[in-house]
Amino acid sequence: MKLLKKIIILTLFTALFFPFYGTNQPLVLAEANLDINAKSAILVDASSGKILYSLNPDQTLAPASMTKMMSEYLILEAIDLGKINWEDIVSASEYAHWMGVNGGSRVYLGLGEKHTVRELMEAMAIYSANDATVALAEFLAGSEANFVDQMNNKAQEFGMLNSYFVTSTGFPADELEEFSPAASGDNLMTARDTAILAWHLVNDYPEVFTFTSTPFLDFSPTLRNLPNWNRMIPGIVKALEYPGVDGLKTGFTEEAGYNFTGTATKNGFRLITVVFNTSSEDQRFIETKKLLDYGFNNYEMITVIEAKEPVLGSETVQVEKGKETEVKAVAKNSLHVLAKKGEENLYEPVVIVNEANIAPIKVQDKLGKITSEYSGDTSDAYLNEEIKNRADVDLIAGEEVEKAGALRLFFRKIILFFKQIFESIVNLF
Repeated sequence: MKLLKKIIILTLFTALFFPFYGTNQPLVLAEANLDINAKSAILVDASSGKILYSLNPDQTLAPASMTKMMSEYLILEAIDLGKINWEDIVSASEYAHWMGVNGGSRVYLGLGEKHTVRELMEAMAIYSANDATVALAEFLAGSEANFVDQMNNKAQEFGMLNSYFVTSTGFPADELEEFSPAASGDNLMTARDTAILAWHLVNDYPEVFTFTSTPFLDFSPTLRNLPNWNRMIPGIVKALEYPGVDGLKTGFTEEAGYNFTGTATKNGFRLITVVFNTSSEDQRFIETKKLLDYGFNNYEMITVIEAKEPVLGSETVQVEKGKETEVKAVAKNSLHVLAKKGEENLYEPVVIVNEANIAPIKVQDKLGKITSEYSGDTSDAYLNEEIKNRADVDLIAGEEVEKAGALRLFFRKIILFFKQIFESIVNLF
């Protein structure tokens, strides 16, 4: 009887304890059930564009002032290309002045009032000033209509397939009176498209954080200490702030509800969030916190391949017309992937070689690229392939290969010819 009791106890102990001890199986996490109170939402990795959570991501909705992220991008691009400079002087037009009187969030630009591009950019990015946005749009493109054409062209370039702009600000077009655009309809975006735009903004022009992370704006002697509408930035509203948040853009109209595109860094990686049509100013930040908490608590950045290291099984790459027929191949940079905790071992590096690598080859010449492959139960989803590809790293030559002389190439062809004949004969038997 005592022996039977010992066997039962040992069996129960083994059943309860050993499934959690020494297992190599990935930790299975429950599917995200975040109870997001918004019409549409998305959470993505700001490096690869990997989608970690989504709710109606392709539903077209009014973005309100989140539109200004595209205006910010075009201004930063124009600066980068040398088309305009930060210290250029901009004079407020009749339209900009009208927005300064009637245009919701504004810095009260007077007719002909002059400011630098930098001052107006600060007003647009920190305080969401509609008059400052119009002034910049007209300065860069000659008219808001021309600027909006640039916005729509850039959206197509980015692969924002379900976005449409008619104003530079997100202000309702039918409320612009004599300045109402000729184009019909109003600005429309999806959570996916908004995340694509945010991804390009933070990756192409990270200097945007100089503006978007600023908690208060001093615009003029009479307009000082204007708070950033992004209350998650530390130092504005204690109850809503979130460590690591440094952007990006709020939006509100009666039709749009309360929107927010957020971004934050923690644990060595950055996330981008979008929520559309929440019920209140604070609610958009509460829903964003749910998304950020989920991302930072359930994912971690892993290294798939270290810089200057070869990929196992692809240590060399074939070379054409070289003294040697192969060259050592290594990763130019480390390849990092945001993985769900417990799935760290389900990612492997995959080499994609150029169609042809022809000698001479120099050290660090690009031979192809290294991407990652996920072997889990569900496939990873990304904002789009172009963004995903930009997260890949180059496969480069780890040594030089000189070009072969004509005689060497001739005898190599002869040897190859007889080798192929021999293999054909062997295959006959």
